[in-house]
Amino acid sequence: MTTVTAPAADRTAAPARSGPGALAGTGTLIRFGLRRDRVRIPVWVVALTLGTMTTVTEFKTLYSTAAERASARASMDSPAALAMTGPRHYLADYNIGSMMGHQLLGFMAVLVGLMSVLIITRHTRDEEETGRAELVRSTVVGHHAQLASALVVATVANLALAALLTLGVLSAGIDGISTGEALLYGLTHAALGLVFAGVAAITVQITAHTRGASGMALAVIGVSYVLRASGDVGNEALSWLTPIGWGQRTYVFVDNRWWPLLLCLALAALTAATGFALSTRRDVGAGLRSARLGRRTASDTLTRPLGFALRLHRGTLLGFGAGLFLMGVMYGSILGDAADMVKNIAQVQEALERIGGVSVAESFASMTMVIVAVVTSVYVVMAALRPRAEESAGRAEPVLATGLSRDRWVGSHVAIALAGGTAVLLVAGLGFGLSGAASVGDGGLVLQLVGAALAYAPALWVTVGVTVVLFGWFPRAGAAAWIVPVYGFLVGYLGSLLQLPGWMNNLSPFGHVPQLPAAEMSWTPMLVLTAVAAGLIWLGLAGFRRRDLETK
Repeated sequence: MTTVTAPAADRTAAPARSGPGALAGTGTLIRFGLRRDRVRIPVWVVALTLGTMTTVTEFKTLYSTAAERASARASMDSPAALAMTGPRHYLADYNIGSMMGHQLLGFMAVLVGLMSVLIITRHTRDEEETGRAELVRSTVVGHHAQLASALVVATVANLALAALLTLGVLSAGIDGISTGEALLYGLTHAALGLVFAGVAAITVQITAHTRGASGMALAVIGVSYVLRASGDVGNEALSWLTPIGWGQRTYVFVDNRWWPLLLCLALAALTAATGFALSTRRDVGAGLRSARLGRRTASDTLTRPLGFALRLHRGTLLGFGAGLFLMGVMYGSILGDAADMVKNIAQVQEALERIGGVSVAESFASMTMVIVAVVTSVYVVMAALRPRAEESAGRAEPVLATGLSRDRWVGSHVAIALAGGTAVLLVAGLGFGLSGAASVGDGGLVLQLVGAALAYAPALWVTVGVTVVLFGWFPRAGAAAWIVPVYGFLVGYLGSLLQLPGWMNNLSPFGHVPQLPAAEMSWTPMLVLTAVAAGLIWLGLAGFRRRDLETK
C-alpha cells in the first residue's frame, strides 16, 4: 500500500474565508432567521411603536396649550432634566414634535439597541453555543453567511420599526409635522439600531458565551447613554463621542439635520466589517478571548443547586442592579424640581393629588417608583424563565438525571428570582433616596424611599409566581409572562395620567401596593400578595412535576 503525502505548503495553507463563497447560503439563512423571529420581531416593533404613540398621546393631552408647553420647557431647562432627556437646543421651539425628539429619542435608542443586540446574539453566538451552527456549517454555507444573515434580519427589524414610527407620527394628528420630519424621526431609530447591531457583531466574536456577548454590547449602550447625558449638561464634545448623541443631534422637528445619520451608518458599516474580520480569527464555538481557567475542583457552593443557580444568574443580577441604581439616582436628581416641573400641568397635578402626600416631591416619588418596580419586574421575569431556557437548550436533562429533584432545581432559580428582585429594588431605592435627599435637602427621605421601593417586593413575587405557573403547566407559553410588567406600566403609570378606570389597575399586582411615601402603609395587601405569590409558585412546581421534560 502506498501513502501519498501532501506537500508541506498545502498542509499549512489556511482555508479561504473570503470572497463570494464566504456568503454562500446567506439567503437561505435570512429566510430561516425571519421565520424563527416571525413572532419576536413583530412584538418588538409593535411594542416600541405603541410605546412611542402612547407617549405622544400623553404629550398632546398634558401640553395642549402654549402655557403648558412653556412650563414644560422651563422645567426641562435644568442639568438633571437635560441629563435624562437630551440637548438644550430642542427647547428653542418646544412643541409636541420637539418634545418627542428631546424626551423620547435617547430612551428609545436604548430599547432599539437592546432589540438589535438580542437579534444578533440569538442568530450567531447562541447558535454556536448550542451546537446548531456547526451542523449548519457542515452543509453548503459560507463562513460569513451566519453573521451576514443576522445583520440582515436586524436591518429588517429596524427598517420595519422606522416605517411604523413614520406612519404613526403622521397619523397622530400633530400640527406642523411634515412627511420628511416623520421619516427622519423613524430613520434615526433605525440608524441607531444598526450601530448597536454592529457592536454586537464584534462582541459575539470576543466571547464564547451568549450572555457575555450580550452583556458587553449592552455595556456599550450604557456607556453611550452616560456619555450623552454628561455631554448634554457639561462638555458637549462628550455627546459627539456616542451614536446616541449623533441621533439626538439630528434635532428632528427643530432643525431636521440628516447628516448625523451618515455618521451612524458609517459606524454601523465599520463595526460590521470589523465583526466579519474578527470572525476569521477564531474557531466555530470559540471566542477570541481565551476562557479563564477555573479551579481544579468546584467549590462547595457551586456543587449545590442554589449556588450553581446564583452563578448562572449573577451577570444579569449585577447588570440590573447597576442599571436600576443609576435609574434611581437620575430620578432622585430631579425630585427637588418636581414642583416647578408640574405646576402648570393640570393632568399631572390631578394625578399627584389623587396619590396624596405632604409635598409634591413625595407624590412625584410615589408615581415614579412604579416605573422602578416595573423595570425590576423585567429582571424577575428573565430570572424565572431561566429554567425554561435551560430545558429548551437540553441542559436540564443531564442535571435532572442525577439525584437532584425537579423541585430543588426549579426552586433554586425561583429563589434567585425572588431574592434577586428584592435586592435590585433595595439598590434602586437606595440610589433614589440618596440622590433625592440631596436634591430636596431632606436626609430622612433616604429611608422613606428605600422602604417605598421594598414595598413592591410582594408584587414582584406575584410576577415570579405567574411565570412559574406558565413554565410548569404551559412551557411554550412562558413568554406570556411579559404581559405582567407591560400591563403594570400601562395602568400603573400612564393610567394615573390618562385617568383609566380603577378596576384596570386592580388587575395588576403593582396596583395593590401602597404608594409610599405619599400614602400610609397598609400591611393587608402586602400579606395577600405574598400569599398569592406562594400559591402560584406551589401550583407551578406541581405542574412541572407532572409534565414531561423537553429533551434533545
